[in-house]
Amino acid sequence: MDRTRPLSLLLAGALALGGLAALAPAAQAADSELARNGGFEAGLDGWSCTAGSGAVISSPVHGGTKALQATPAGSDNAKCAQTITVKPNSTYTLSGWVRGSYVYLGVTGSGTADGYAWTQSAPDWQKLSKTFTTGATTTSVTVYTHGWYGTPAYQADDLSLYGPGGDPVQIPATPTGLAAGSPTSSTVPLIWPAVAGASSYKVYRGGALVATVTGTSYTATGLTPNTPYAFQVSAANSAGESAKSTAVSATTTSGGGGGGGELPARALVGYLHSSFANGSGYTRMADVPDSWDVINLAFGEPTSVTSGDIRFSLCPATECPNVESVADFKTAIKAKQAAGKKVLISIGGQNGQVQLATTAARDAFVTSVSKIIDEYGLDGLDIDFEGHSLSLQTGDTDFRNPTSPVIVNLIQAIKTLKAKYGAKFVLTMAPETFFVQLGYQFYGSGPWGGQDPRAGAYLPVIHALRDDLTLLHVQDYNSGPIMGLDNQYHSMGGADFHIAMTDMLLAGFPVAGNTERFFPGLRPDQVAIGLPASTQAGNGHTSPAEVNKALDCLTKKTNCGTYQTHGTWSSLRGLMTWSINWDRFNQWEFSRNFDAYNWS
Repeated sequence: MDRTRPLSLLLAGALALGGLAALAPAAQAADSELARNGGFEAGLDGWSCTAGSGAVISSPVHGGTKALQATPAGSDNAKCAQTITVKPNSTYTLSGWVRGSYVYLGVTGSGTADGYAWTQSAPDWQKLSKTFTTGATTTSVTVYTHGWYGTPAYQADDLSLYGPGGDPVQIPATPTGLAAGSPTSSTVPLIWPAVAGASSYKVYRGGALVATVTGTSYTATGLTPNTPYAFQVSAANSAGESAKSTAVSATTTSGGGGGGGELPARALVGYLHSSFANGSGYTRMADVPDSWDVINLAFGEPTSVTSGDIRFSLCPATECPNVESVADFKTAIKAKQAAGKKVLISIGGQNGQVQLATTAARDAFVTSVSKIIDEYGLDGLDIDFEGHSLSLQTGDTDFRNPTSPVIVNLIQAIKTLKAKYGAKFVLTMAPETFFVQLGYQFYGSGPWGGQDPRAGAYLPVIHALRDDLTLLHVQDYNSGPIMGLDNQYHSMGGADFHIAMTDMLLAGFPVAGNTERFFPGLRPDQVAIGLPASTQAGNGHTSPAEVNKALDCLTKKTNCGTYQTHGTWSSLRGLMTWSINWDRFNQWEFSRNFDAYNWS
């Protein structure tokens, strides 16, 4: 939050005449084409492409009427793969035709020396080929093609794997022993024993498929408090899917919603410049209009970046001549609360870098924030960590199990505060898009290093605290272009950006394109859209008409433009703005538009 305001090569057996006939290899008679749908005439049937990167096209093609086109994006190299049954100790030839720059054709799981063929540049169809031998126990291999990071789309056609066919794959047995762990108000953890021959498992809730995972556990999220749910799981491989397991039932606990359940169905959130002055002028707490349902006091800041010791005080009179007394400020807070409003202390901002790198800093954070909440009688906490406050250490690659101290300590600190103040404690967060939606493409320093370690760094915090979180209002401003779930870049300033960015939070997304690490969407009532109140408040100001178009699309699925949402999010909570002061400076245009919007 700114104070003033990115595979058919066919092997022919040698003709054997007379006495040479007996020398022909017996296995040759069993050689056959093993790749399924290598010409992509049946679409992507048999093939799996990472991050939705693959599509079937009708031009250009090498043979037949269809070909594969796959597009690398961010940290995804557009890998399309197929697992094929083979025989041990046997020789196979993988081949195919490709077009594009830096295109690879390869094999993994051979049990010997995996490998690939590649071309740096193929402006027209070029053949790639790789021969390999399977190991003594190898019964399947995975063949693949992929491009390279940051390169345009590539094409592949007539992919082939030729050699002796393996024994038919059997459908795996039905899983047994499915068990549910301890539910929360919105989650149920599930676990089951592995099934021999299974390459994936399908999870069902109430008979409907909700997830496909490769491991033997899954946590159902986004559930309704105090509600019974029935789950089943099946095992699958290339031969098909088993029957569903016996159902297991679990009931979520009561409560949920992250506390602060007294918020109205549609809430307007604003930041109040309380500790400093800028061009918008100082606004007294008592002068904040009733339009505002959540008032975030900006800002509580640390005594040093790593101390964890947070301090808050009103703007000095020399800087803000019209500042009220502390007593009047506290009285006005009580009056707002009596009128049903929530008043929170916001920690961080552009200047307030907070790095809880040690347990001592964590504990100091808890103690000092508690003191502020108690002194001013506040309803909760807003986390507005920006800049270099949050980053991921090298090797910290799974948002579900973070290891970076600044992340782990922040989560622990907030959980401690939540436990101290109870169910009515209001918790909100205002991260920038760089720390959240950018995680669809990049996460931390990446598998090979070299990326910004802050990319997606808020995701483990949001995920760990989703049952405590009242509102997430990502700052849809001061942002570079961000890729949405349509794999297109969206730029701030219009309805399209808010639609795409908000849909990502509600639908969820694979982190850094890894479908096995899927960030589950939040409930719509946990999400508000963050915008600047005026052109002076920050880059990416959105006109009231465009704000309304975004709300129409997200809550009613009308006025959506080119981006199509993954649901109709009718219970979206509302809007956040930087700031109340800048809205006042702009003749209350933002809040008046919110009040006038027809949600029905």
